[in-house]
Amino acid sequence: MSSIRVETTINDEPAEFLCSGPDTLLTALRDTLGLTGTKEGCSTGDCGACSVLLDGRLVPACLVLAAEVQGRTVTTVEGIAARDALHPVQQAFLEGAALQCGICTPGFIVAAKALLDANPDPTEQEARYWLAGNLCRCTGYDKIIRAVLDAAAEMRKVTA
Repeated sequence: MSSIRVETTINDEPAEFLCSGPDTLLTALRDTLGLTGTKEGCSTGDCGACSVLLDGRLVPACLVLAAEVQGRTVTTVEGIAARDALHPVQQAFLEGAALQCGICTPGFIVAAKALLDANPDPTEQEARYWLAGNLCRCTGYDKIIRAVLDAAAEMRKVTA
């Protein structure tokens, strides 16, 4: 099988890798590029553990072919933080103990960032609806939602 050369931007940095036709973005991120923050959960797009932003849109990396990111922009959980500071969502997850085993955490953080980019002042119901595609096997949903709402409030303070 021949290799496909992909040139893309990942976490605001130019990236280049080789993949085969059936390789997923999840496989390329974890196995080829060493970005292991994005987790594999179900491999069917049902759990949200592998959530990334593709051109700013929330997608499950397990359902995107690696070759499809040619010329596009990918943001993983590793790209959410600023160089020297956690993103407010990450900080709120830490402060609110909104993580347990950690498998779902990266996907929730990426999804929460996407939510707050789209809606900086979500209600609890809107946050729960937006994050419904992310599953937590440890049942930490209340702390996760609280962390997202706390991050939203913190981000509004900074922009006010």
